[in-house]
Amino acid sequence: MAAKKTSQAIHFISGSDEAAVKKAASELAAKMAPGADVFGLEIIDGGVDSVDAAIARTRETMQSLSTLPFMGGTKLVWLKSASYLADSVAGRSENVITAVERLCDLLDEGLPDGITFLLSAPAADKRRSAYKRLSKAGSTTLHDKPSLGFGAGEEEIINWTMQQARARGLKVSADAVEVLAARVGLDSAQLHSELDKIETAFGPGHPIGERDVRDLVPATRESGVFDIGNAISARNLPLALETLEQLFYQGEKGVGILLASIVPTTRNLLLAKSLLIRHKLRPPAEANYFASALAKLPSEETDFLPRKKDGSLNAYGLGIAAKNSVHYSLEELQRAFHKCADANLQLITSQGAEDVVLTLLLIGFMARPVAVA
Repeated sequence: MAAKKTSQAIHFISGSDEAAVKKAASELAAKMAPGADVFGLEIIDGGVDSVDAAIARTRETMQSLSTLPFMGGTKLVWLKSASYLADSVAGRSENVITAVERLCDLLDEGLPDGITFLLSAPAADKRRSAYKRLSKAGSTTLHDKPSLGFGAGEEEIINWTMQQARARGLKVSADAVEVLAARVGLDSAQLHSELDKIETAFGPGHPIGERDVRDLVPATRESGVFDIGNAISARNLPLALETLEQLFYQGEKGVGILLASIVPTTRNLLLAKSLLIRHKLRPPAEANYFASALAKLPSEETDFLPRKKDGSLNAYGLGIAAKNSVHYSLEELQRAFHKCADANLQLITSQGAEDVVLTLLLIGFMARPVAVA
């Protein structure tokens, strides 16, 4: 009988981040079997939906693991993207569970010399006996999506996005990261794809700005709402009008744009500007610095301020507003807030075309005063 391999010949990759699991498995397969032909690398597609297919793929894997390498060489058997290890219809089937347990029995016995096994299974069910056995059988690597908690908001998502960019050595500005986070969110697959594009276009060490991200990363309806708010904060009227036009083209309604972005942004700018003036505070250099200033204020000054889902103060959102409030005077923001109320009335009573109402609103309070010679 051939000598049995130790658990170093078994590699299990799983986690809730499907894109990361697939990438890690592909890289490991290329490392363990570089340039392998059909005799050196056998890939079994585990991405199946039916019970019968799941059982068939498992049996095929066991047969391959039990077959010695061609002419005494080495062989990597890769059960790729085994979807039926997740909490799915096929995964809950008793027949599938039994088949996977038999695979675990085979792995526990040890593999013949020259055979290495790689199992990649996104979102494998950690409650199953098979998961625990596979985790102990060899080298296990987990790739889970970031768990930012119930109270997670804009700041946490932006920080996570910044970490992913820095891990690649990309020199992305804070404003560019905010745009990227708004357009990608916590979709790690899309984020890695967009970072690949950015890295290819600029490479590590090259400064990457907000405009660069806008040009490379496609906008969504959600990010368009962010973009128009960002443009208002920066008092960038051309960008605000460009984004407004794009949102209407995508089918957004005027009231939705007004209440989801224009009003909250204007309100935060007004609140932040008022706090800065009344308490003689300086605008923060970075948005996250404003939290310490807010913490020093009496409760009656913060009780009415915007909150996050968990009830805590949305200090980061107010920090963005405080940082950008230098672009407006207090009187301009007060008038802007009243203009928003007028625009809302026009929209709900159908007094004028929606795009015209909002265009005039933005021009009315964003256009900079003309200096008199």
